[in-house]
Amino acid sequence: MTKYRRQPITPRVRSFLRRVFKEVCADFGGTLDEFDGEADHLHLLVSMPPKVAPSTLVNSLKGVSSRHLRRQRFPEVRRALWGEHFWSPSYFVSSTGSASLDRVKAYIQQQRTN
Repeated sequence: MTKYRRQPITPRVRSFLRRVFKEVCADFGGTLDEFDGEADHLHLLVSMPPKVAPSTLVNSLKGVSSRHLRRQRFPEVRRALWGEHFWSPSYFVSSTGSASLDRVKAYIQQQRTN
């Protein structure tokens, strides 16, 4: 979720974040399997080795993407947010449980309303 629930995630910011998240996941030995969301938050389905703690991955995803976004100076991000923070400190992580991966991917793909 973005800081203050502002809405800086435009289609081009979303596309940029997808590339950054894929790189971060690959650096951890995993994959970004699905990605989408709305203007103020994103949903990610990732596959990671069991040795990677979810909190470590999320911290890296948020930190790296925030730094890259600041360097890009997207006007829509600069208008929506102030200060150096892009993401709120909160996040939600869950295993897929008994749901099939196809069902989870479909859920993520249906999240975007804009």
